[in-house]
Amino acid sequence: MLFLLIPVTSAQQNSSTPPIKPPTPHELLTRAFQLYDSGKFPAALKAFREAADDGNVEAMMYLGVMYGSGSGTEVNYTDSMAWFVKAANHGDSQAMTNIGLIYYRGLGQTQDYRQALSWFHKSAVLGNNEGMFNTGALYRDGLGMPVNYGEAMKWFRKAAEAGNAAAMNDVGMLYQQGRGVPVDLSEAMKWYRQAAANGSDSAMYNVGVLYENGLGVSKDREQALLWYRGAARAGNVEAKRTLKSLGVAE
Repeated sequence: MLFLLIPVTSAQQNSSTPPIKPPTPHELLTRAFQLYDSGKFPAALKAFREAADDGNVEAMMYLGVMYGSGSGTEVNYTDSMAWFVKAANHGDSQAMTNIGLIYYRGLGQTQDYRQALSWFHKSAVLGNNEGMFNTGALYRDGLGMPVNYGEAMKWFRKAAEAGNAAAMNDVGMLYQQGRGVPVDLSEAMKWYRQAAANGSDSAMYNVGVLYENGLGVSKDREQALLWYRGAARAGNVEAKRTLKSLGVAE
């Protein structure tokens, strides 16, 4: 039997090969997003967990999303909340908004509008436009506190100025209804058009209503139908009903 003798020098050369470096949290996060976008949720969950355990705050937030939506795992609102809280404690404003939504909807716990408002407001103060919009909505609807249209307008405008189309629409609605501000149909139309340009089907419908009824503008049936049809094509149910009641095809 022949034996192959390996020189000591060769063994030393092999041992000097640089070891493979473990992925950084950023690399893990990038990989997690790739897996998530390709629908490989269990693997994405594992990658997010590894990144989160290494201190990546965005990964913590997405773990909360995955546990809350049942992506790659069973729905678990307790774990979802726990990860959102970890991310929020590191200053993640979207995690704060999501905690507010859990309280608002009563997911896995008692519905609590006051807690929802508290978390929405924390998020809003950090510039999160969803948090701003949701804060405005709770003030408008009197959930967790008495109705306050002035505060609702304040937060809707902040969210609108940050690009939130739903907030733009609601600013228009408050101007149309004179809630928190004097009635101003020109301002209402301006904000509805801005919201519509940003994809709000509700705003498209509202522009149609103003044209149909001559509110702040001359009555214009053709313009009204144009806006109703645009809203209907975007999926607005009320616009579809209105067109049907007018005997007009979509």
